[in-house]
Amino acid sequence: MKESTKRIFRLHGWRVDRAVHNYLYFVFYDLYVKGALYLTKAVVALFSRLEATRYIPRFIFDRYHAKVLSRGDVNKILNLEETVMLGTDTTRRIIPFKYANKIVLREPTHLAVMDCPCKLELDDPCQPVASCIAVGRPLVDFWLEHCQKYHVRRITKEEALAIIDEHRRKGHINQAFFKVATGGSMGVICNCCPRCCVSMRATALTRRIKGAEDISQYAPSGYKVRHDAGKCRLCGKCAEVCNFGAVEIRDGERVYHAESCYGCELCVENCPQGALSLYLEEGGLLPLDIDLARELLGG
Repeated sequence: MKESTKRIFRLHGWRVDRAVHNYLYFVFYDLYVKGALYLTKAVVALFSRLEATRYIPRFIFDRYHAKVLSRGDVNKILNLEETVMLGTDTTRRIIPFKYANKIVLREPTHLAVMDCPCKLELDDPCQPVASCIAVGRPLVDFWLEHCQKYHVRRITKEEALAIIDEHRRKGHINQAFFKVATGGSMGVICNCCPRCCVSMRATALTRRIKGAEDISQYAPSGYKVRHDAGKCRLCGKCAEVCNFGAVEIRDGERVYHAESCYGCELCVENCPQGALSLYLEEGGLLPLDIDLARELLGG
């Protein structure tokens, strides 16, 4: 047994089932996400008319999630120099998930990138395909030992930030993924778009079920967007780059649907007039800002 595999079993302790799940999840990453999408399609197609069906996706989604990240929050994660072990977020202010709700990054200077299994599921995926980033030595070592078919390679912090920026320029958002089977904590940062990302596609499908309209596999960043009308020229760039339909230009005015905004920061980065900025909504979710998380969760 390879050393990285042994670490997985030590991580999960007596929960051998989760260790096996963890192993299969990454070794068969492409088949896993494809199966998850087909399962979601089957649930929607077969049971969308049944009231009881709304409990099925909730059970699944309680164990697999993502948190949308701003560019600033990504930068703090990738600039970490020491191990961070925070949680559990019992208040669910930052990570609003029932089970996977810890921030654990062991030796985060170790980074790797590999092909996105969501993109591999498509005939004509967004490019570049190499867009899943592992943060932390245990996961990086596992990928390097077990995931060569996904063209995994070790990268530097500078390379990781360059990958992030390349995808953001193409309108992709960043998400930190949390999963019960991987220890209930984060470790993977993905570059996602609604066309390729299985979690975003599965969420859109599941919301067709009556009573499941509020279900989502990804949580908002915790930020909203402030608009300076004095600087705005109504160019519509913010509406063009928004993946969530939170902005539109209507009758010569900019209309912002705050309830639909996930605070990904793409509109802020792409506003040519600098008319947009992020702010924390009072009483709402908090961002996965490492500095803020340390204050709230300790560590």
